[in-house]
Order: sequence, then structure tokens, then C-alpha cells
Amino acid sequence: MTTPDPKMPDPAPPPISAPDPTDGLARRLRLEREARGWSLGDLAARSGVSKAMISKVERAEASPTAVLLGRLSGAFGLTLSTLLARAEGETGQLRRAASQPVWVDPGSGYRRRQLSPLMAEHPLDLTEVELPAGAEIAYPAASYAFLRQMIWMLDGTLTFREGEATHILEAGDCLALGAPADCTFANRSGRSCRYLVAVVRQR
Repeated sequence: MTTPDPKMPDPAPPPISAPDPTDGLARRLRLEREARGWSLGDLAARSGVSKAMISKVERAEASPTAVLLGRLSGAFGLTLSTLLARAEGETGQLRRAASQPVWVDPGSGYRRRQLSPLMAEHPLDLTEVELPAGAEIAYPAASYAFLRQMIWMLDGTLTFREGEATHILEAGDCLALGAPADCTFANRSGRSCRYLVAVVRQR
């Protein structure tokens, strides 16, 4: 029998397979629109997304990108994190790591993990984001109209454009966003970067 080498580290645990909320997005978007009594035309006018594209997404005939979801969530007065969490459907005070929904943008490979539990009475959302090398995600000012937001860099380098200002964020840096403005998250480096987004919904 082979004796374990005490100098060898324990093997790394297998990666956590978190649920993917994509399948529930089509139904959730339709429910959010219908709950407000909006037609497809109403949502198109408020979000800047065409009626044809909204219809395809609601029928699950097209996979929505992060930019498209940012426009739709802004029109609903929701954070993107809240929209994705509602699509996943879990509520409660505790959200275990294994049940934190992960969503990957089919266009860029941008990956976001919803950390905080979905609680209607709690205004804070925490989201971990991994942005691949060379990827860029842009959101309109409408996506931030109901929010106060901070970005805390965990690893790598992020080029963040907020209106006319550009910030180069390194690991450990924390940026508080100002008034709503068009924003772009870009990874100009040769490797992925990770950051935490903390959002407080204004009441």
C-alpha cells in the first residue's frame, strides 16, 4: 500500500457547478413586461431594443447578450443582477455558493455570478464578474438610473469608462460611480480580470 507523502498538498476540490439561469430569462422578461401592462412596443420605446428582438428573446428564439439585458433591466427599473436572480427563482436569506446562479454572455464570454440572496426588502446586490481578455461590455445610462454602484477589483486590470472619464483599475482598487452615464467595462490586458460589483437600489 502506498503511503501518502505528507509534503504533498491535498488535491483541489472539484469546481462548483452553479445553476445557469438562462433558461428562465425568456419567461421572466415576459412576466416583467406583462406585470407593468406594457406592450412589446412600450418596452421597445423604453429600452431602445427593437420589438422584433424582444419578441425573439421572449420566445427563447434568441440568446440575449449582456448589453441587451442591461437595456431591458434598466427599462424595468431593475438591476441586471435582480433580473437574472428572478429568472433563476430562488429566494431566501442565505444563498450557498453551489446555488449562486452564473450567467455567461454568449457574445463576449463575460461571466457573472450572483452572490447575494434575492430579498425584496434588501437594497444591496453583490455580483462577481469575470471579463475575458479583449472583451468589452457597454451599458447605457438608463441601466444606472435607479442605482448607486461601486466596483472593487479582485484580480487583473479593468479599463472602465464612465461618461467622459476613463479609470484604469487594478487589484484592490475601489471605484464609486457618479451620476448615471453611459459606461463601458473593457479588458485591454492579455488575461481575464475579476471584479465585484456592489449595487444599492435607490428607493
